Amino acid sequence: MAYQNIIYEKQGNVGVIKFNRPKALNALNPDLLAEMEQALDEIEKDPSLRVLVLTGEGEKAFVAGADIAYMVNLSPLEARRFSLVGHDIGTRLENLPIPVIACVNGFALGGGTEMALACDFIYASENAKFGQPEINLGIIPGFGGTQRLPRLVGKGVAKELCMTGVMITAQEAKEIGLVNKVFPPDKLWEETLKTANLIASKGRVSLRAVKQCVDRGYDTDLRRGCQIEAEAFGLCMASPDAKEGMSAFLEKKKPDFKGELV
Repeated sequence: MAYQNIIYEKQGNVGVIKFNRPKALNALNPDLLAEMEQALDEIEKDPSLRVLVLTGEGEKAFVAGADIAYMVNLSPLEARRFSLVGHDIGTRLENLPIPVIACVNGFALGGGTEMALACDFIYASENAKFGQPEINLGIIPGFGGTQRLPRLVGKGVAKELCMTGVMITAQEAKEIGLVNKVFPPDKLWEETLKTANLIASKGRVSLRAVKQCVDRGYDTDLRRGCQIEAEAFGLCMASPDAKEGMSAFLEKKKPDFKGELV
């Protein structure tokens, strides 16, 4: 379908969603979120995809936040509904069976930081900025910031960012564990695609297993987490990818993974 507020395209086995409201610094509004839901519907049904990358159209912003012009007149019930839609998209990104990479090319504030947090990891440009500035508006993060941020950077740092509303640089974000890698602006997309294509060369079954084991095990005790891993390890052996990968290793050739998710 044709999208107006996002761009969805495929580059081989890599899907790319670009937030496409550059004049509004890609701010999140109901129309954009609805298109995100539709794009995720497409992605979930596409067996050829092995990685998804989220980024922002234009040079200034990944997502500069939720659209304040839209939010200013919301009733409490409307605000709750808007929040729940954002939460739903975050959950869907987390639950996708393929890895999701955030390629942050500028401002990632409020809902932008929260959208990136729902991805599996974040690559950022040197000029990227992160933050949860909602406190400056008399509100709090509404798309998962108070929940995902402390799980990634710790309670103290998360509270500091949410209570002060300050922006931090990409390098500061890397130092606190929010961002995996930082690149010069002209290298960010190239380096992100390099990693995306490397991941896309792996088997879909094992990629899903890694994502699920880390996510499901993170919020449980170590013993249960190890049980989750052992069960997933066994299930991976049911995929033809396991035989392909080990046979290719023994034969000193590159594996050709074709296992399907079931």
